[in-house]
Amino acid sequence: MTRPDVVVVGSGPNGLAAAVTLARAGLRVTVLESQPTVGGGARTLDLGLAEGVTHDVCSAVHPMAWASPFFASFDLRSRGVELLVPEVSYAHPLADARAGVAYRDLERTVEELGVDGAVWRSLVGGDAAAAVRVALSDKRSVPVVDPRAALRFGLGILEQGTRAWDRRFVGDVAPALLTGVAAHAISRLPSIAAAGTALLLGTLAHAAGGWPIPRGGSGAITAALVADLEAHGGILRTDHRVRREADLPIAHCYVFDTTPRTLVNVLGHRIPPRARDALAAFEYGDAAAKVDFVLDGPVPWTVRDVGRAGTVHVGGTRAEMARAENAVARGEHADLPMTLVSDPTVVDATREAHGRRPLWTYAHVPAGSDVDVTEAVTRHIERYAPGFRDVVVTSRCIPAAHLSDHNENYVDGDISAGRASIGQLFARPTRRLDPYFSGRAGVYLCSASTPPGPGVHGLGGWYAAKRVLREFGIMAPPSLAP
Repeated sequence: MTRPDVVVVGSGPNGLAAAVTLARAGLRVTVLESQPTVGGGARTLDLGLAEGVTHDVCSAVHPMAWASPFFASFDLRSRGVELLVPEVSYAHPLADARAGVAYRDLERTVEELGVDGAVWRSLVGGDAAAAVRVALSDKRSVPVVDPRAALRFGLGILEQGTRAWDRRFVGDVAPALLTGVAAHAISRLPSIAAAGTALLLGTLAHAAGGWPIPRGGSGAITAALVADLEAHGGILRTDHRVRREADLPIAHCYVFDTTPRTLVNVLGHRIPPRARDALAAFEYGDAAAKVDFVLDGPVPWTVRDVGRAGTVHVGGTRAEMARAENAVARGEHADLPMTLVSDPTVVDATREAHGRRPLWTYAHVPAGSDVDVTEAVTRHIERYAPGFRDVVVTSRCIPAAHLSDHNENYVDGDISAGRASIGQLFARPTRRLDPYFSGRAGVYLCSASTPPGPGVHGLGGWYAAKRVLREFGIMAPPSLAP
């Protein structure tokens, strides 16, 4: 067999983005994946829970894919990937038959939030393109952006990331609606990392692409990347676990779509001690437990518009969510854990089969938890959707401790592949100016443990691939157009 120029370890969106970029530049690329299926955090599989019903194994909703410069260049739509956009990006039910609803229409959202509508507009009604350039950069270079837009975004993060977060809100609906988005960071509340998450995703919710759901599931994005890679000579090998250097084919460069821990375990002996120690010191965060449900009807949300949302944050008031998330940070299980819910059939009728439909949920738990959270999640949803139990046909829980069985990057159930701390926000995975370079020529990291962090955006892989190309004397990255 012809020796590859580059071996990519891991076939998540970042690994495939790197592989596609390198193959299009004319390099011989081999991708190694430990699982029997490719895609990492973007896979859609039949779990055997109900005939014809498929489930998104990890990610399900993709505002980052729409916003990503990589996918904009790759042009998912022209490759047959339909990003279906719900009219309601996300919703947040509260007690007493109330709810916060983030419509794609910013002005409608502002109007329904009443007295807090103006505050909402000031926080997430800004320039989405500027927010993307700031938040999805490599965290080392200065993004080209209107300074006023960057300042507004930064001041919003400082406000919502500190105890000043309630200073301007009057009611409880708008702060709860924003905090549900902040909780995607799985960190203490308030925190700078959580605030950055909230303002980026909150801004995207009102942008043209909203919070889209791919028709047929997240695997559609992976399928488009794989098709392009193979069209340019790339090779994919599944069921190929890389535990040690002997598991790697000989190549000029290695690109790891893995955590720093895996890179150190496999090639740490090749990396200079100081660089190796810095990678080994990378911190992992708290976790999520996954519950996949099969339903025989829609979730009976008390507030009708909640059922129009592709994503629902189930956590109660801002104070309740802060208590639950801070309990997790202390290593405790919350009685009513912060729960993320996605119902793809809201926009994609093809996900329903024989009267059955999938419901995707994540509940936040301490790292390494082996607790089955099915009952806790069911009880929490029932608070805002009485009768939910009656539409559940079957379910399956994957405790946090076992998520890494399906994706090795989820250390102890950390689906963000790294703690969302202020230090790791700007020094991810280390303080090195080139965050993708391991410290040894020919060895790179490109996973969610690198900038810009978690999300199906492919940017860690794209940025790393541009760095790798320079080792081959290729200074201009290739076109990604179909």
